[in-house]
Amino acid sequence: MNLNSRIPEGPLAEKWEKHKFNVKLVNPANKRKFDIIVVGTGLAGASAAASLAELGYNVKVFTFHDSPRRAHSIAAQGGINAAKNYQNDGDSVYRLFYDTVKGGDYRSREANVYRLAQVSVNIIDQCVAQGVPFAREYGGLLDNRSFGGAQVSRTFYAKGQTGQQLLIGAYQALSRQVATGKIKLYTRTEMLDLVMIDGHAKGIITRNLITGKIERHAGHAVLLCTGGYGNVFYLSTNAMASNATAAWRAHRKGALFANPCFTQIHPTCIPVSGLYQSKLTLMSESLRNDGRVWVPKTVEDAEKIRKGQIKPTDLPEEARDYYLERRYPSFGNLVPRDVASRNAKYVCDEGRGVGGTGLAVYLDFADAIRRDGKSTIEARYGNLFEMYEKITGDDPYTLPMMIYPAVHYTMGGLWVDYNLMTNIPGLYALGEANFSDHGANRLGASALMQGLADGYFVIPYTMGDYVASLPFKKVDASHPAFDEAEKAVKDGINKLLSIKGTRTVDDFHRELGSIMWEYCGMARNAEGLTKAIGLVQQLRADFWKDVKVNGSAEELNMSLEKANRVADFLELGELMIRDALHREESCGGHFRDEYQTPEGEALRNDEEFSYVAAWEYGGFNGEPTLHKEDLVFENVKLTQRSYK
Repeated sequence: MNLNSRIPEGPLAEKWEKHKFNVKLVNPANKRKFDIIVVGTGLAGASAAASLAELGYNVKVFTFHDSPRRAHSIAAQGGINAAKNYQNDGDSVYRLFYDTVKGGDYRSREANVYRLAQVSVNIIDQCVAQGVPFAREYGGLLDNRSFGGAQVSRTFYAKGQTGQQLLIGAYQALSRQVATGKIKLYTRTEMLDLVMIDGHAKGIITRNLITGKIERHAGHAVLLCTGGYGNVFYLSTNAMASNATAAWRAHRKGALFANPCFTQIHPTCIPVSGLYQSKLTLMSESLRNDGRVWVPKTVEDAEKIRKGQIKPTDLPEEARDYYLERRYPSFGNLVPRDVASRNAKYVCDEGRGVGGTGLAVYLDFADAIRRDGKSTIEARYGNLFEMYEKITGDDPYTLPMMIYPAVHYTMGGLWVDYNLMTNIPGLYALGEANFSDHGANRLGASALMQGLADGYFVIPYTMGDYVASLPFKKVDASHPAFDEAEKAVKDGINKLLSIKGTRTVDDFHRELGSIMWEYCGMARNAEGLTKAIGLVQQLRADFWKDVKVNGSAEELNMSLEKANRVADFLELGELMIRDALHREESCGGHFRDEYQTPEGEALRNDEEFSYVAAWEYGGFNGEPTLHKEDLVFENVKLTQRSYK
């Protein structure tokens, strides 16, 4: 299979502007003749739907929530990047581009990343015009703070609620188009299959989560804006309902899945507290602006803290190891997420971790409070401190926070070209659902940027290039392809309900998560990954023999919902492990024990693995086929990543 990324010719800085001129246009009178399906209402989905509807397209939007405002984008805390250079500290579009490529350990496309950096400056203007209440300086100008992987302050924020405020802005734009009739909104509705006619995406099969009714929806193009797959690990910072089903069902129909092993472990999460915990809570990366990360210098002091014999505040300064500041003096506590996470693991593996399990490090604000005053810190992070205290019972103004890495974001996703179209014509993937912009590690505050860039500023141009070549005729939902897809969905549901086993869906999901974290988490090796493939295959076989799904198909049935999603996770988990096993190098969030520098840093193999690994579905028990898109770097030099 030839993977044509459709990257425009010409100088990097001119590619997007030239491409916008060269794509085909659809005149306003013709736009109303096309029906577009958008699945997902987070930042990517809501912004894309609103933009396309405002242009004149007829848009159907689907969310499994009761309101678009419950999309997981609402949980993002720290901020959104943009190369505005308001701080006059040396930022530029090129620097944001370079930081992103370097932060992703040189495993992303130059052209896509540069476009993202270009568009970032427009996103802020758009959101301010919508009324998003970004933080402002004393004089009224928009404020910025720093995030990991950068030495400039380019992150715009709204306290610790940035995702919520941005989603409200996109939701307003969406709601306006719902009111005009250009968008038809389907809530509590989940996509369960993609419908293809003559090789093109032409619709979806959905299940009404309240009534259980299976429905078919036809359109000229389908946009998947359904987020990532971090919940394959069971415990993650994702909302419990976040899943991979829409993307995975498209993968089964032929859409390639790219770089699935590139998952991000976020360094600042509240540590696991118990065996039956259902999810983890993220503490914003913005806290690393003022918080200092440390552990005791000695195992003896760490043991005393773990046993409650001393408090962290009892430990004198000379007995503390501010290990990120020691190892990375140039970036300090603001190293990228993968670097900070691995180093937290190292010190805990040495026995210097704190907390009841020994799997935690400190994030200490004592110096910042002494320097700036409690009221200043409260103004910056008050709601985050409040959240931490409610969950843990500790006051972070007087005791340092305890944090530990946890699964947060997935850089892998459906393969897309420069137009955000998958290898299936008419099927697009936006935001975290695609693989395109972050390489092997995402810089903090870039997820919101990508979601809004794709929805507001990229897809309105690139999708028009596809539909402009289509006939105006409506897609017929009575086509045999819809019959076939609907039957497959119903058969799958009936099969799950007929098993009547002894183990709950959550039991299988928890075991899958344990395997994934143990063998395909922060560190991987060939022996463990090989073992994990067998474990997941056996678990999947057990699932289809012994899962217990109560209730029926024609009702509200959360057990059935979960079973559908976990069935997909069991297949996706194996693909992630195979991808990690085949990539014999370390890069970003993919860290193989066998491939590291003497200092314990990721050691890439650019000669053999400077490509996008795009996998073709191999069937339920078959092996996937690997396709490669070579990555060409003309504007940045491939070097060993250093933040020292």
